[in-house]
Amino acid sequence: MEKNAKIFVAGHRGLVGSAIVRKLREKGYSNIITKTKAELDLRRQADVESFFERERPEYVFLAAAKVGGILANSTYPAEFIYDNLAIALNVIHASYKYGVKKLLNLGSSCIYPKYAPQPMKEEYLLTGSLEPTNEAYAIAKISAIKLVRYYNQQYGTNFISVMPTNLYGPNDNFNLETSHVLPALIRKFHLAKLLEDGNIDAIKEDFKKYPIGFGLDEKVDLNDEDGIIKVLDKLGIKREGKDVYVEIWGSGEVYREFLHVDDLADACVYLMENVDAKDMAKLCPDYFVNIGTGVDIKIKDLAVMIKEIVGFKGNIKHDLTKPDGTPRKLLDVSKIKQLGWEPKIGLEEGIKQVYECYVG
Repeated sequence: MEKNAKIFVAGHRGLVGSAIVRKLREKGYSNIITKTKAELDLRRQADVESFFERERPEYVFLAAAKVGGILANSTYPAEFIYDNLAIALNVIHASYKYGVKKLLNLGSSCIYPKYAPQPMKEEYLLTGSLEPTNEAYAIAKISAIKLVRYYNQQYGTNFISVMPTNLYGPNDNFNLETSHVLPALIRKFHLAKLLEDGNIDAIKEDFKKYPIGFGLDEKVDLNDEDGIIKVLDKLGIKREGKDVYVEIWGSGEVYREFLHVDDLADACVYLMENVDAKDMAKLCPDYFVNIGTGVDIKIKDLAVMIKEIVGFKGNIKHDLTKPDGTPRKLLDVSKIKQLGWEPKIGLEEGIKQVYECYVG
């Protein structure tokens, strides 16, 4: 990519898109186009094509998506499949139609079968049944991969996809109804520490700063201390006498891999600068590559790590009535290493950084 090339980052306000914009600016790219959802609804084909016809971006990072954790995926499956399919269809087709030089499509590791062999290689795509709790989202993301493949095959486009593992970082979603596990745990342990310290005023400020979810934002009365304690209890932050404990979903025995979003952004820009579709095809016929650390951790151990970083002294309990999700989701990252990229930010270091941003 030339430093003055016109680059469209779709989804620039999200966790991934904002990190890509930061990385591009850090590397000296100055002609970056961004649009809010209010300015451009990527689900509307006519609006997307009008935008591409007018702006003629040369490079596209497709980071826009409707995302969420197990609860959000299970509660809103129709929205997850419709929104993500529409976004992919419209942006990928418009990129072909209006001559985009190169497109990078962001996927997700949930594309792999629930019981895929570990670590998961790119060739395991569509070799088994998906995890039911996020099937709608996964099908949309698989469809986007196949769009990239078949547009390359039929039209000779230069489109590639990346499949990142679980992400975290600045601009994460801390709404406890829709967030992923790592930011949810950061917030729960932070609120638990404040309750442990008797710092109700700081809990009020946290509730003002970030949505709570579960329909509680409209119901909570910030002038009612007992009401605030009840809200915390519903969120799994419970007080027994003088002791406070945090309840987390599931057994905690499942494994997850986590990648700092700044590492993902670094990988995405690296691939856009150095790897074309023809190069990707040599490694994977579907023109995509996994991006992760190649190291995973049990959720219960992650919880302990976050608890210690936050400084919460109470106990952790597990709600075994709640689902665990896929038993393990470790990516095989040998192909991205072959292409010359490796992550730089360790998990503990990254969580400390995110927590500092959260409380800052």
